[in-house]
Amino acid sequence: MNHRLTIACALLAACGLIVTDCRKTPPQQTAEQKVPGSPPAAAPADTPHAAVQGAAQAAAPVPQSGTRLVPIDLRLPKPVFVGTPTNIAVPNLEAPLGHPRPPFLAPEGTTNVALKKPVSGSDEQPTIGELSQITDGDKEAAEGSFVELGPGVQYVTIDLKVPCTIYAIVVWHYHKQAVVYRGVVVQVADDRDFITNVRTVFNNDIDNSSGRGVGKDMAYVETAEGKLIDAKGIQGRYVRLYSKGNTANDLNHYIEVEVYGKAVR
Repeated sequence: MNHRLTIACALLAACGLIVTDCRKTPPQQTAEQKVPGSPPAAAPADTPHAAVQGAAQAAAPVPQSGTRLVPIDLRLPKPVFVGTPTNIAVPNLEAPLGHPRPPFLAPEGTTNVALKKPVSGSDEQPTIGELSQITDGDKEAAEGSFVELGPGVQYVTIDLKVPCTIYAIVVWHYHKQAVVYRGVVVQVADDRDFITNVRTVFNNDIDNSSGRGVGKDMAYVETAEGKLIDAKGIQGRYVRLYSKGNTANDLNHYIEVEVYGKAVR
C-alpha cells in the first residue's frame, strides 16, 4: 500500500511540474535588454543624439552624455554679388548646396569666442583695412568692411586669450564676388608659434602651395553664408588661417572669422 502511494505521489508531482512549465511565457524584452544579433534600440526623440540626427545640418559635434545641443547663434550678412560671376575653373570644387545651409548644433552656451579678440598675421600692414577688423563683428560686404593682405601665402592668427573647446569656425574671405580662395588651411594650436599641439581642421590645398601639407577638403565659392568648418570639439587657444590668392587675383582678403566654442574650465 505504501509502495502504491509513493508511486501516485511521484506521478502527481510530475504532472504539477508539467503544468507549471506549460504556464511559463517568454518575458517581454525591455529597453535595457538586447537580443544577440539585433540592432540597438532607437534613442528617445528627446535625447541629444536623436536631436542631432533629427535636425538637418551639415555637421555637429558629438556631445558628452546629458549635454543639450542647440543651434549656434550664427547671424549671416546680406547676400551681395556685384557683376557677372566669371567661369571658375578650379579642381576639386564643391557643388553649390542649392538651399540655405542647415543649422549647426553645439552644446548650449556656445558663443563666438573670437569676437573682439586680437589678430596678428604674416602681413602686419594690410594694403586695405586693419587686422582687428577680422574679429570686429562686421560681416557685410561693404567697402571698408574687409582687409586686404598682400599676394602669395598669407596667414592671420586669432588669440582667443584662453584655451577653448571649439565646435565650429566660420570664415568670410570676400563675398562681394563669386571667387574661390586657394590653399585655404585652418589650424588650431596651444601656442602662438604653432609648435605645441597643432591640429588641422580644414585643408583644401591640393598641391601644398601653402606649405601645410596636401589637403583633401574641397575648394568652395565664397558666399554670404561663409565657410562653416566643423572643429569637432577640439581644444586650443590660437586659430590660424592660411590662403594663397584667389581666382580673381593673387591677393588675400578677410571680412570676418568667427570661432564658436566655450572656454575650458
